[in-house]
Amino acid sequence: MGSKERYHWLAQNVKVSGVDDMVLLSKINEDAITENLKKRYMDDYIFTYIGPVLISVNPFKQLPYFTDREVELYQGAAQYENPPHIYALADNMYRNMMIDNENQCVIISGESGAGKTVAAKFIMSYVSKVSGGGDKVQHVKDIILQSNPLLEAFGNAKTVRNNNSSRFGKYFEIQFSRGGAPDGGKISNFLLEKTRVVSQNPGERSFHIYYQMLEGASSEQRENLGVTTPDYYFYLNQSGTYTVEDMNDKKEFLDTMEAMSVVVGLSVEEQDSVLQLVAGILHLGNISFREENNYAVVESQDFLAFPAFLLGVPQDGLCSKLTSRMMDSKWGGTTESIAVTLSTEQACFSRDALSKALYTRLFDFLVDCVNKAIQKDQEEFNIGVLDIYGFEIFQRNGFEQFCINFVNEKLQQIFIELTLKAEQDEYVQEGIQWTPIEYFNNKVVCDLIESKLNPLGLMSVLDDVCATMHAKGEGADQTLLQKLQGQIGSHEHFSSWNKGFIIHHYAGKVSYDVSGFCERNRDVLFNDIIELMQSSEFPFIRALFTENLEVEKRGRPSTASSKIKKQANSLVQTLMKCTPHYIRCIKPNETKRPRDWEDNRARHQVEYLGLRENIRVRRAGYAYRRAFNKFLQRYAILTKETWPRWKGKERQGVLHLLNSVHMDQDQFQLGKTKVFIKAPESLFLLEEMRERKYNGYARVIQKAWRKHIAVRKYVKMREEASDVLLNKKERRRNSINRNFVGDYLGTENHPEIRQFVGRRERIDFADVVVKFDRRFRTVKRDLILTPKFLYLIGREKVKQGPDKGQIQEVLKRKIELNKIQSVSLSTLQDDFFIVHEEEYDSVLQSIFKTEFLSLLVKRYQEKTQKKLPLKFNNLLEFKVKKGGWGPFSSSGSRQIQFQDGQGDEAVLKPSGKVLQVSIGPGLPKNSNRVHQPVQLRYQETTLQVSGRHRLSNCWLLIFLCFPSAHRSRGGGAPRGGSSSSSRGSLLRQQSSMDQPSLPRLQSRHHHDNQPKKHQDMAHQQQHRRPKPAPKPKPRSPQCRALYAYDAQDTDELSFNSDDVMEILTEDASGWWFGRLRGREGMFPGNYVEKI
Repeated sequence: MGSKERYHWLAQNVKVSGVDDMVLLSKINEDAITENLKKRYMDDYIFTYIGPVLISVNPFKQLPYFTDREVELYQGAAQYENPPHIYALADNMYRNMMIDNENQCVIISGESGAGKTVAAKFIMSYVSKVSGGGDKVQHVKDIILQSNPLLEAFGNAKTVRNNNSSRFGKYFEIQFSRGGAPDGGKISNFLLEKTRVVSQNPGERSFHIYYQMLEGASSEQRENLGVTTPDYYFYLNQSGTYTVEDMNDKKEFLDTMEAMSVVVGLSVEEQDSVLQLVAGILHLGNISFREENNYAVVESQDFLAFPAFLLGVPQDGLCSKLTSRMMDSKWGGTTESIAVTLSTEQACFSRDALSKALYTRLFDFLVDCVNKAIQKDQEEFNIGVLDIYGFEIFQRNGFEQFCINFVNEKLQQIFIELTLKAEQDEYVQEGIQWTPIEYFNNKVVCDLIESKLNPLGLMSVLDDVCATMHAKGEGADQTLLQKLQGQIGSHEHFSSWNKGFIIHHYAGKVSYDVSGFCERNRDVLFNDIIELMQSSEFPFIRALFTENLEVEKRGRPSTASSKIKKQANSLVQTLMKCTPHYIRCIKPNETKRPRDWEDNRARHQVEYLGLRENIRVRRAGYAYRRAFNKFLQRYAILTKETWPRWKGKERQGVLHLLNSVHMDQDQFQLGKTKVFIKAPESLFLLEEMRERKYNGYARVIQKAWRKHIAVRKYVKMREEASDVLLNKKERRRNSINRNFVGDYLGTENHPEIRQFVGRRERIDFADVVVKFDRRFRTVKRDLILTPKFLYLIGREKVKQGPDKGQIQEVLKRKIELNKIQSVSLSTLQDDFFIVHEEEYDSVLQSIFKTEFLSLLVKRYQEKTQKKLPLKFNNLLEFKVKKGGWGPFSSSGSRQIQFQDGQGDEAVLKPSGKVLQVSIGPGLPKNSNRVHQPVQLRYQETTLQVSGRHRLSNCWLLIFLCFPSAHRSRGGGAPRGGSSSSSRGSLLRQQSSMDQPSLPRLQSRHHHDNQPKKHQDMAHQQQHRRPKPAPKPKPRSPQCRALYAYDAQDTDELSFNSDDVMEILTEDASGWWFGRLRGREGMFPGNYVEKI
């Protein structure tokens, strides 16, 4: 996971800013809480805990700790392991859903501009990154994340307190499969602030989409839609604000259109219809009326043409429906329709009602499109994210603020019910010792607004007044005010003033102006206008108005407040079915600038959010509670008595588990049906022990499976490798049925080599090879093969700089596999091969050529869809790279002539531009693999492998499951019997005066027969009569030890520096056979020098 220094909070000298969890505060009051939040905010720590509740302060700037590194850091981590973060809460939700099989939700609350929408985006982004994969899953993830620009364009606007304020409520459910992959979703939208379509307060804007379209539309779209600058439109020019700081409307228009087409999947015709409707609403707002004979008439017919054209209705029909309406009059047993002409005020109301209805239905259509794109037939699990506009207090507060604040009051009630009231009630029910803590329960305020019983709530009184209104209903607002004073005037949380009334909300007192309350609550769209829209020539518009008007005429029409009340209660029921999590957002200032802290504003929010009471309940209470059966089910694996099932009483089983982990008695209490654990650390201890148990069993299963897979894999690899050279080249005796390792260098432990390979590139083969230059001089190179490239890495002395004189790795050559033209080999048993490339060729020698070639052939075919040409001839020609001065400097070609000789070792004889290679006969060309699997014979706790190397059962399993494991057992200098790859590069060894690594174990097996022969002879001589001494043999070559060496096995020689030994056999693998002080054995050739 990268170096820990990347995280500022993990540095050694990190600055301490207050406390991470305010349960740990020494003083519990509003001032101490506010001061702690301020300290952390000024040091860019915007998240703080109160137990499981997350407090988030809006930084008004981008912060660096929301990257993939943080996702990795918080995934699967316990809350206490890392600093507070929204990712920790998101991870906790996701894991709880998977563990408990229960739906989760997060309630994000706070006032407008506190950062709720951004918090919701971070949660959805995190869940998307840590959950499963697959095409369908990725499609759902894309829609979840990329639908935001579309919904924000049509549902967000600039207000005086927030440049990107959500003007609608959104409950986004991410639906998951049983395996935890997001495979569906659903958006529930409610309470769109549709009055913003027709009017805004000074300094505010309408919805973003209007300004995006006017800025970003093409010239053709501008002409078709008749759009111009925003100050031309009455619906936009009332506020005098057209731009937003740090917001590029033109660019965001492109994002919105992309979301419509790519994410939601709207056709080009549907996209054009959406824009046409948006433009039609703007033009509709420019229709003005004047009074003529006490009735309204359209002031200018010119302004009727474009909206009628864009809406697909007749111009005179639109004019008629805006200035008059049909009313049904009943007289006796007959019903008669009467045309009623409207006043200018009523005509403006009809026009605005149509505009709001068009926009609201368009918004619902877009939300439905998103839902259809991610809908799922059957719901399994889900995580809900509630993002709703925050509590609002303006200079003038109207019907919209009343509705918004009511919904926030309901959400505060959920928080109180589930974190303060329910928790304390549960302690009493379960018989837990508890001292009650007082808090303000805002249910009394919710009842004041929504009660249907005596005394009637404010909304019920409002609906009664609206039911008796006629036409426009002048004076209805004053009637409302009088009725409120009469029916609920004595309520302690209600008072009135000359223009309206005051409600004592949980967030403070708010004065509401009753002007327009009744009209906006009626929310009436006359049937005449609905019929007009249903007659539109455009199917898109007709589809938005699907009412059956005959049915609609019966019964009392629903009001805006009744719809809002129904939606709010439905939302509360949905949230109560889930396990809730909370984010309390705080807005530190009104300037929207970073590091600007207003103490009074922050303190007021701390007070009305009830953070002090929340801390007190958490400190006195229990961090974790779980029903006995669920607790037993989760932690049963900790003891053999409880696994797989506890047979006694559940209470005794829970007690047995807690005692088994030695949990202190004061850290838990057992209730009637649940266990209560006080400190989070105690729970983390249980989780950690459970994790260890599962890890242990998982490892056993993994090892057995990996062993099975590894054996099958390497048998198949040997078969494929053997087929590459079958009937084309003689084989070495030890190259058949050899185990393939692949990475003989152990590149995982050598970052100096790994640096040249791409981060995500897999290394298929790595070994030290011998490379021949134009003069046939040899040099060691590290050969690395990946699915894309072939690398040759060498070493050079640094000639200047602070590292002058040191040896460092250098990339000598990097060949793309698709640029390899062919590979040439001889027909004899030598280890030479030539890689032909367009520029120049590489002549290499490797004892693992068969393994390398088989992998190269496979990777080349995967890359190019063609077979790699392999050429076999005893006269090989290769191109050389142009060099410096001298007889060999020019570019051209060289030849290698192969001929029959003696022995298994190649004898090289360079002559001008030809290299002669002599080698004895090997196994016949038709020698194939011999089906002799490695014989493994269990003997107590050890295994006998190949006659001489003993491995414990555990190490054998690792050897089979992890081929690289036997290359690096432990650190430091490799040990002789277990280091097939640790020799590293011989060039690196020889250029350093440190003790060299040992030669490769695999190569060493060539000589197992010879020392065994000597051992067998010695064994026979013990049982025979002594023979006369043989004639003296010619003196063997000798060598002197450069370094001390301790034998690692019974057939090896130990020696000290400067000891002189006889050399009996030399081998190119690096393991020699010799004699020292009458004893024979093997030793590493790179530890000695010949005399």
